[in-house]
This record gives sequence, structure tokens and C-alpha cells, in this order.
Amino acid sequence: MMTKRLLLLLVALFVGNSHTFAQEPKTVFLEQLTWTEVRDRVRSGTTTIIIPIGGTEQSGPYLALGKHNVRVKALSGKIAATLGNALVAAVLAYVPEGNVNPPTSHMRFPGTITIPNDTFEKILESAARSFTQHGFRDVVFLGDHGGYQKQIKTVADRLNREWAKTPARAHALAAYYQASQIEFAQILRHKGFSDEEIGIHAGVLDTSLMLALDPDMVRTDALRSAGKISPAEGVYGDPRRASAELGQAGVDLIVARTVEAIRKEVARN
Repeated sequence: MMTKRLLLLLVALFVGNSHTFAQEPKTVFLEQLTWTEVRDRVRSGTTTIIIPIGGTEQSGPYLALGKHNVRVKALSGKIAATLGNALVAAVLAYVPEGNVNPPTSHMRFPGTITIPNDTFEKILESAARSFTQHGFRDVVFLGDHGGYQKQIKTVADRLNREWAKTPARAHALAAYYQASQIEFAQILRHKGFSDEEIGIHAGVLDTSLMLALDPDMVRTDALRSAGKISPAEGVYGDPRRASAELGQAGVDLIVARTVEAIRKEVARN
């Protein structure tokens, strides 16, 4: 009798655990879904896909090379969750970062990866076409790096000409970059930070966003003990007064502005 009861209990536990494992994850990230789950989400109205574009580049001695990739993925996830009808594609981590030989721009620093401009554009086009083939109607490019913003718009314009007689549209969403750089910088100025501190690369703005989103990407001990950072080290700004609290203000701003802009674009489409 005990053996039979034990067997029934084990069967019940196995069935219960199997049911748990079979549940679709509550995620907005495409990579964490099966193809059937993606199909079903599209059929139920999730027809916006966000393509996060990062870049693997130096950001001084205190920010890890994947800053743009980690940041754009985290922010895209928050944006998609707020929208409620969007998924987030895999991050594009390889982008134009300067010439290889002789090295220019960020390629002067070890760890940076670059690809040709035309290759970058073809990747964006191919990804967008892939998603519209699967039923997505609005393809949103979110670029975290300033160097390729014009190329993203060029690609979106080209795709929209191609898709003119279809329901699909590509969106080069300038509001995301505008909020993360221009508007967030204005907030920092109002808090008493100078333009020299805010910087244009790896300054207090960049570093604060990273502290808010993924502090493991910031070498805080080295940052606090350092003297003034110089362009020779790949830094254009002064990140020493950066904080997660400041970064969270930027995160909230970026998410709000981007969600608003996507909703307007989709409604127009």
C-alpha cells in the first residue's frame, strides 16, 4: 500500500513539474521564446519588434566594452514591457566603429570591434525583412550609439519605400537617442553638473546610466580613486560624480520618451 501511494505521489509531482516547465515565460525577449510562442504572440497582436543596436567599443578604463549592448537591451526590455505589444530582438553588437588599418576612432583601443558601413546596413535590412516575413508590422530600430544614427534612418527610409504598398513600416526612432543624450544631459545640468563632467563619451552621463542598469559593468573602485580622466584614455567627460540615482532619472526619461514616440509611430502606421 505504501509503495503504491509513493508511486502515485511521484507521478503527481512529475506531472506538476512538467506542467510548470511547459509554461511560456513571461518575457519580452525574442531569444527566450520558441518559434510557436512567437507565432502565437504575433497572432494575438504583438506586432511591434524592437531591434536594439549597440556596439562593442571602448568606454575608458572604467566602463566595460559592452556598455552599449547591455544598456540598449535593458532599456529595450523596459520599453517593450511598458508598450505591452512588442518584443525585443537580439542586440546587434557589431557596428561601424572606425577603420581597422590604420585604426581610427574607437579602434585605437583594444577590444573594439568594427564592421563596414554597408555590412551594417545590410544586417539591419535583412533583420527587418525577416521580422516582417513572420508577421511583425512595425520594426523599430533603437540605436544606442551616436555614430550610426544617420545610417539607421537611411535604412528605414529605404525599407519604407520598398514596403510602401504593404502594412509594414520601419522606424528609425530618434526619440530614444535624443532622450538618452540631449534631454538627460539637460537634467544633469539642472542638477549642477558641468558640460565638462557630462561629456560626450564615458562621462558622468554614460557612467550614471550604467550604474543604474548594470553596476557590474562599472569599475567603481578605480573610478572613485582616479584623477581627472583624459581623452588619451578614451574618455570625453568626467565620470567621478556619477551615481545610480542620477542614472535612474535618465532611465525613466528614456523609457517614457521612447514609449510615447513608438505609440505615435505605430498609430500613424
